[in-house]
Amino acid sequence: MANLPILSIVTFLPLAGALLVGLLPARYARPVALGTALLAWVASLLLVIGFSTSRGGLFQFVEEVSWIPSFGIEYKLGVDGLSLVLVLLTTTLTWISILASFRPIQTRIKEYMVAFLVLEVGMIGVFLALNSFLFYIFWEIVLVPMYLIIGIWGGANRIYATIKFVLYTLVGSLLMLVAILATAFAFQAANGGSWAGAFDFQVLREYATQGGGFDPTLQLLAFGAFFLAFAIKVPMFPFHTWLPDAHVEAPTAGSVILAAVMLKLGAYGFIRWTLSLYPDAAHTYAPLIIVLSLIGIIYGAIVALVQPDLKKLVAYSSVSHMGFVTLGIFVFQPQAMEGAILQMINHGLITGALFLLVGVIYERTHDRTIAKMGGLAGRTPVYIAIFGFFVFASAGLPGLSGFVGEFLTLIGTFAANPWAAVVATLVMIFAAGYLLWMFQRVATGELSGFLSGLGSRLTDISPVEILTLAPLAALVVAFGLFPGLLLDTIAGSVDASLADASAGSAIAVDPLVVAAGLGIVAAAIVVRILTLPAGSRTSTTAPTTPADGTPAGETAAPGSAA
Repeated sequence: MANLPILSIVTFLPLAGALLVGLLPARYARPVALGTALLAWVASLLLVIGFSTSRGGLFQFVEEVSWIPSFGIEYKLGVDGLSLVLVLLTTTLTWISILASFRPIQTRIKEYMVAFLVLEVGMIGVFLALNSFLFYIFWEIVLVPMYLIIGIWGGANRIYATIKFVLYTLVGSLLMLVAILATAFAFQAANGGSWAGAFDFQVLREYATQGGGFDPTLQLLAFGAFFLAFAIKVPMFPFHTWLPDAHVEAPTAGSVILAAVMLKLGAYGFIRWTLSLYPDAAHTYAPLIIVLSLIGIIYGAIVALVQPDLKKLVAYSSVSHMGFVTLGIFVFQPQAMEGAILQMINHGLITGALFLLVGVIYERTHDRTIAKMGGLAGRTPVYIAIFGFFVFASAGLPGLSGFVGEFLTLIGTFAANPWAAVVATLVMIFAAGYLLWMFQRVATGELSGFLSGLGSRLTDISPVEILTLAPLAALVVAFGLFPGLLLDTIAGSVDASLADASAGSAIAVDPLVVAAGLGIVAAAIVVRILTLPAGSRTSTTAPTTPADGTPAGETAAPGSAA
């Protein structure tokens, strides 16, 4: 594998598949898309075989080609333990999502599969790019196919959801581009006017941590721009309001990828780019980010507790769970960061499975209202058994992967900030509350009148649907019992990122600026609380007409809902 451009193969194999899907007749779209995604998954497994954990945080399989030499821009890819596990998460969830789309998506199948494969290219590229300009391009590629997936194959309010999603993401992305260019110009000025390495992550990282570093003002502004882009993507409170609408309106597979992979782009960006390039600013912003993380953990859990819509409950649980990720990153403690990365992986597996399970019942009922779902255990026992497994995994049951990530995050946070750990620990009671209360209402009791009226259409989970969930269940058990499989892989990346962060210290900021910043945050919280009763423009009750995979003006294909 030494001379094989394995990273480029993993990254662009889905693009080749997308082109093939576009050229072939529509009847070949499903098998070709699934086959391509499986090939990309196999290629990513080759990375695991060739990856050496003994090399610490060093990048491996590095590919470097001059691209725009006049500005020092290169096509440069590389993988370390952190990016390796996230690439594997991406390739695994992609083929599962495509397989899960076979029955729900009955219209414009070619376009859907092309969009999904292009989306995979962007996500993998973000995790592998070692050039800031290339990173930005991959970051923006992700936006377009997800916009199409929600906007064409989404629910009744998909246009509102897609516009909100694009506006939020685009604002953060453009500011991040400004920060990338400003950082490159600053490095060029400090490097005697030479652009060599001005966009190279490894060169910028060495300069930021060992070569004097960037000007404090630049760090504060650039970190702020990166923070906004990444906080929107995570999403952190109060930048999360696009997420529930996008999840509710997206088709099932779109929700899976959105929760399981796309939210991780922001957390990955925090670890990879902000800690290494702006270590002083990272320490300066850390208290604010910790506070926002705790608010997100509390807010997401409380709002999930009162949701009447099954899909929206899972969406708000993501806000709470991802709060543990950002909390673990910015306490700058090894166990906490290891827990944060495990939480990223575990959230992808568990929440992705929960969205798949919501999609399974929605295909049969065309409704997601929790109050209408009582008594499912009697009619769909296999479905409820699988659903219960992932509910307990999400609640952090010991022995399953969800427990390990949160436990390490809390242990590390307690060592750095005991009060933050206490608050986060108490909120876990709410997590168990909203998950178990939801499961009790859905699974137990007599079969509801709504479900009884469905008659023979209410069938148990099918073998193909089990196939999409079985790999996720196996990984949840494996990582719960043997977390060292992940911890050994990411250890070098964690040490390298924390070493970069330790090179910095908090920048002295004018108290008036701090007061103004806190005032803006407080105002955002108050506004959000005041507007909460009105809800979003997306109905909390699921539509009763087919929406998943059915564009406006079209009806679901016969038999596609059962």
